[in-house]
Order: sequence, then C-alpha cells, then structure tokens
Amino acid sequence: MLNFRIVLVEPIYSGNVGSVARVMKNFGFSELVLLNPCEIDMPARVMSVHAYDIIENARIEFSLNDALKGSNTIIGMTGLPGKTDNKHFRVPAYSPRQLKEKLSGNNGIISLVFGREDAGLRNEELEICDIIVNIPTSHAYSSMNLSHAVAVVLYELSDIEGGDRFLADHFDIELLYEHIDGVLDDIEYKEHKEDKTKLMLSRILGRAQLTAREVQTLRGILRRIQWKLKTGEYGKSG
Repeated sequence: MLNFRIVLVEPIYSGNVGSVARVMKNFGFSELVLLNPCEIDMPARVMSVHAYDIIENARIEFSLNDALKGSNTIIGMTGLPGKTDNKHFRVPAYSPRQLKEKLSGNNGIISLVFGREDAGLRNEELEICDIIVNIPTSHAYSSMNLSHAVAVVLYELSDIEGGDRFLADHFDIELLYEHIDGVLDDIEYKEHKEDKTKLMLSRILGRAQLTAREVQTLRGILRRIQWKLKTGEYGKSG
C-alpha cells in the first residue's frame, strides 16, 4: 500500500496550515510534517475547523532531511517547472493526474513536499526530489494558494490503488548516488561536468522508482566496474 506524507516547508501563515489540515481530512490523508513553521496560533485552529487533530499530531522538524527520513519517493511541487538558467536542472514535470498514474501499483512512503507561499521550493530543495509536479494553471495567473494546491494534488491521489511493488528506501537510493560518484571519480570524469552529470543521473533514476533489488543490482554492476578498473583484468568475464 502507499502511505502519503504531506510536508510543508516553512509555511508563513498559520491559517494556511489550518486550511491544509482541513483539505487533508477532506480527502483521507492524515500525516503532516511541518518544517520550520510559523507560529501555529488561532487562525490555524479556525481554518482547520474539524481537522485540528491533524495539526495536533503533526511532526515538526528543523531540517529537510529529517522531514523526509524514511521516504521511498520524494515528490516536489513547483509552480515554475524548468524556470532555471541551468539546463541540466530542467526536468519534465508531471501533472497531479500523471503522478497518480506513475505511483499506482507501488508500495511505500511517498513524501509530497510543498514550498513556501511566497517563494516555493528552492533549487537545492528540488534537487533532493525524485519527481517534480506542476499543477497546470492559467498563464494569466499561475500562482495558487498553498491549500488550494494541496487540495488539487490530494484530490487526484485520494483513490489511488497501491500494489506489491516495494519501492527502495530513499536512503538506499542515496547510497547508489554516492556509489555512482565514486565510479565517476575512478574513471576521472571531467570535473567541470561532474555535478551536472550527477544531477541528470539522479533525475533519471528518481523517475525510474527503483525497487530495493534493482538498486542492489545496479550497485553490483558498479562494484564490478570498479574491480575491473582496479585490477585491469578487462578481458575476463565473470
């Protein structure tokens, strides 16, 4: 089955936190994580109406890594897909409906990460995410209220069906990325291209939604490459 975690990064207005809690309860979601939130005062209680228990049970964290700990897949929300000077950072953004199709049939903890009301998620935060989601809106006015954006995404995911395809833990994915870094160093990959290549590879692998077995298979191949490089025995099979 799929378990969803809604992560709000540095929300500015407590009323928005309350509205998000209400939306979560509307669509059957309960796990809320608040990263460096504003003061959760009376507007949060008023706007949450009968969903204040979600706020009371929310986990408060002070680093994004802690907020995302235990995730299998990390989904970052952005209103400006591909709007960056770094062409290597640009990635295809899924709509909420396409996200539902991609996640269906999987099993794991999915973190849905929503950014600040005034600035969204920063590039370095989006780089951590496996998949990027953008809600198609009018070009005349694309900015959405935080709780409205959460509502659109959760509406699409409210009747999603999981399955028995167990996604790899994100910690294991990070170990795979570190292993790739090691191989790039071993082959003396061009230093000025290394960061961009790592980012592109993490995007490709993030969208692939690897299972634990697939991660171990890839790491086995990388170990074999490193062994060949170290021994120089390229002609032998095994």
